[in-house]
Amino acid sequence: MRDKSFPPSAHGLTREQFLATAPRRSDFATPLLTLDAGAMVHNVARMADWAQEAGVLLAPHGKTTMAPALWRQLLDPRPRGAGAWGLTLATAWQAQVGRAHDVRRILIANEVVDPVGLRWIADELAAHPDVEILSWADGVDVVRAMEAGLGADVRRPLAVMVELGGAGGRTGARDRAAALAVAEAIAASPVLQLAGVGGYEGALAHDAGDAAIARVDAYLDELAAVHRAIGEAGLYPEGARPVVTAGGSAYFDRVGAVLPALCPDADVVVRSGAFQIHDDGFYAGISPMGRTIGDVPFRSAMHVWARVLSHPEPGLALLDCGRRDASFDEGLPVAQRIAGRASDDVVLAGSRVTALNDQHLFLRLGDDVVASGAAERLAVGDVVRLGLSHPCTVLDKWRLIPVVADADAPDPVVVDAVETVF
Repeated sequence: MRDKSFPPSAHGLTREQFLATAPRRSDFATPLLTLDAGAMVHNVARMADWAQEAGVLLAPHGKTTMAPALWRQLLDPRPRGAGAWGLTLATAWQAQVGRAHDVRRILIANEVVDPVGLRWIADELAAHPDVEILSWADGVDVVRAMEAGLGADVRRPLAVMVELGGAGGRTGARDRAAALAVAEAIAASPVLQLAGVGGYEGALAHDAGDAAIARVDAYLDELAAVHRAIGEAGLYPEGARPVVTAGGSAYFDRVGAVLPALCPDADVVVRSGAFQIHDDGFYAGISPMGRTIGDVPFRSAMHVWARVLSHPEPGLALLDCGRRDASFDEGLPVAQRIAGRASDDVVLAGSRVTALNDQHLFLRLGDDVVASGAAERLAVGDVVRLGLSHPCTVLDKWRLIPVVADADAPDPVVVDAVETVF
């Protein structure tokens, strides 16, 4: 074990051998990303409870973690796991990782037109009758590219969903007429099979204001209308139960409120991926859990622990964490506590992270803290726990991540280590 920030005492040991030594957070070098086992159990249970109450199925987006051990927590039956219907992934290569870890139902929330990826899907489906792999198409040209990439020798048609988008969004047919044309092309294809309708409402809104929610609801209404129009046109295979899917991690409450009632003849699948890890930034502010769904929010399960390297001027501390260790695309880290010194957390009141370099974090202490002289209590060598934003761009920086029993403990015990496959 020679992964980032693991101690030299782990070198030459297997994961099991090292964990048997009962290591603590303080045994690791800094910077260090940890995951909180208790927070993940809490988050998965909250989401599974909501899905059951809302009448939707879960296919959490595995690209968030690309960690097969964490995928298993989502796929395992309740109460041990979330009992998810399947797993969402973004590319054919990610789907290959999923199949290598025995994921049997995969929704590729993307267009797949790469011939290498298409042939792999066709071969996988032919070899494993119990496996389902669904992908998307948002144009007749996509359907034609898929047919060309597959060729005529396909033993089992590929399940393809019509992707509906919106003006200013990402991929996706831009109106109902275009979506129906895609459905007709899929239904007529000898190598594809029409499986449903999907899309991503998160591309159309970025806050929880009334205008954003109205845009999301209007989009979901149109998604349901496309599904109904396809059914009325007789394009779905006879006897098949279509899938209607939406729901990132910001607006899944709207999916549960809108789509089941409008699509009673379909399986409504929510693809939220960030809930398992959650964060102390973007998703903490926008997630409906605890805001519109009950009063118990998700908990952030990820933290980076960074050490003070320098006090080059009053009120400024440089920590050994940078862009190669923490996310910065949806907000900079937030200093939360000084490790092992909970009574001294007042030192961090009013502090803010102002910049990240490759290997340095700039932490500005609050003016009141500097004026009182308390800033001196954050000394070179102290370790600061940082809250982060956007798990998708944190975990991809770490190949092996320690899992602690409780990140709020004075010196958390490490109980597992999760491998990522990015």
